[in-house]
Amino acid sequence: MADYAKTAQGVLAGVGGEENVQSLVHCATRLRFVLKDESKADAAALRATPGVITTTQAGGQYQVVIGNDVPEVYSAIGRISSFGGSGESTPAEDAPKGNLFNRFIKMIAAVFTPLLWALAGTGLLKAFLAAAATFGWIDTATTTYVVLNALSDAFINFLPLALAITAARYFKASEFTSFAIAGALVYPTITGLVGAPDLTFFGIPFTMVSYVSSVIPIIIIVWLQSYAEKFLYAVLPGAIRRFVTPMIVVLIGVPLVFVVVGPISAILSGWVGTGVGWVFETVPWLGGAIMGGLWQVFVIFGLHWGLVPVFNLEYQTTGQILLIAPVFAAVLAQAAAVAGVWVRTRNKDLRSLAAPATLSGFLAGITEPAIYGINLPLKRPFAFGIVGGVVGGAIMAMGGIFSTAFVVPSGLALPALLGNGNMIMLAVGLAASIVIPFLLVVLVGFKDPAQNATAPAQASDIDVRSPLDGTVVPLSEVGDAAFADGSLGDGVAIRPRSGAVYAPFDATVVAAFPTGHAIGLRSGEGVELLIHIGIDTVRLGGTHFDLKVTSGQTVRAGDLLVEFDGDAIERAGYDLTTPVVVTNPDQFPEVGSAASGPIAHGESLFFARAIEAAPVAQ
Repeated sequence: MADYAKTAQGVLAGVGGEENVQSLVHCATRLRFVLKDESKADAAALRATPGVITTTQAGGQYQVVIGNDVPEVYSAIGRISSFGGSGESTPAEDAPKGNLFNRFIKMIAAVFTPLLWALAGTGLLKAFLAAAATFGWIDTATTTYVVLNALSDAFINFLPLALAITAARYFKASEFTSFAIAGALVYPTITGLVGAPDLTFFGIPFTMVSYVSSVIPIIIIVWLQSYAEKFLYAVLPGAIRRFVTPMIVVLIGVPLVFVVVGPISAILSGWVGTGVGWVFETVPWLGGAIMGGLWQVFVIFGLHWGLVPVFNLEYQTTGQILLIAPVFAAVLAQAAAVAGVWVRTRNKDLRSLAAPATLSGFLAGITEPAIYGINLPLKRPFAFGIVGGVVGGAIMAMGGIFSTAFVVPSGLALPALLGNGNMIMLAVGLAASIVIPFLLVVLVGFKDPAQNATAPAQASDIDVRSPLDGTVVPLSEVGDAAFADGSLGDGVAIRPRSGAVYAPFDATVVAAFPTGHAIGLRSGEGVELLIHIGIDTVRLGGTHFDLKVTSGQTVRAGDLLVEFDGDAIERAGYDLTTPVVVTNPDQFPEVGSAASGPIAHGESLFFARAIEAAPVAQ
């Protein structure tokens, strides 16, 4: 039996004693201290205290993670100090949300996650088709090839359409209005205007760039759309706002991309193209390092288009392209980095995604599944890929390697480089671009996402259904270390798209916090589940939450538990990502068949797998 008094004494001593505590509240899983001097807290001693899971510091609070027993430990602290009470919190200053780069990475990962398997599958098909064409197994002049090429290339070609849907879900915008905007960006007559001179829109001159396969423009415009829709819904009469809002958003949003994003992209792309061309003429090895290292970064922001005219001009003038050789290093380096993830990760889902991403990257140069699905969200593999690209690109540029054809850099396109320049330097450059990132990923490693079992359900599995409408993301993406590293239990997180929480199974409510931000449930089979609405939302003190149940109440699957105003909570600066975790791993140690991507409440979220009973000796 847990000794709450001993835990309370250890915690109070570990934070520097009662005299160092300015205030104390608790939420669903942790004690939240505001300390007078955080340097007096002894994290090692706290983590060694029986009953303490871990510690973390965020938003001016020193948090001691306890788990399910936090009310008892809180009460025990109240008995030996002047602190204690209801455990309710009052709103405080907004917690920091991380630096801009980390927020950008999280956003990209969330928007791309639902698309990854389609990207990986079509990319792999593209790789096999490219191999078949290279080795003469299929005639590229046949309609069979045309059909296969279309169905393998269409998804990446019309990527803005898919991103419009996932970005709309992430930013809580109208999905089909976003789709209409993206459709205009890749509409055939619009793409036909790329490069055309003297374009105007109501007299406003603009430059048309290609938005095919682009990423950033549609994400930016959907983000702006989400704010525009909130404003328009607030000011327009109810009788017309449902059809007038999308009309206004599309009418303003699409030209805004053409008139603002296009010219800015063209200017920046021109600078990139001119700058890299000048560096190649002046210091070739540096130009190779820039191209090899930054090409994938240019692609992410759409700046690589500024180099395509340079490639074309060089090819038309000399019949060869020097600048494109280091791009091979960039592409193969990212493919090698994801291959390292494939070898190193213990996460079955990540490994199954890394396999096709590796093959499509190496064979066809399709690196989107690798970059957006794995390397960029994990950060280190992407950085290691850049390192490999820098070294390989510099070596290849020093060797004077060039291409005799305008090709998509990939393993299958390497014949375009053979015999053109110093072949030893080509071999060394290619080896460096592959070996360096692969070894760095395998040896240095990365933060491996929590394992989600993918085995089929067994008789002992308890089906936990989604309590929310939203998008499922791994716990590793939650902006709270205690949830992200699994300290509070295994499970998943959901980014809500509606403001209601429903019972995921028949259960007893074991914890209904007055603040409404968290609910603890226990199923008839004994699964203890925590649904924590948002991160640090306990600070709102119940504002924007409407709790519908009480502790001890029996609920049926699908019963409404909590309503909340997601827009107001996010405007207050809080992350609404909602962890759903099993908090009694001693009885249910494994979470299997976890869902991913968009989900509706009542759909299967994961299985909680019970410990198998030991066989009885006969």
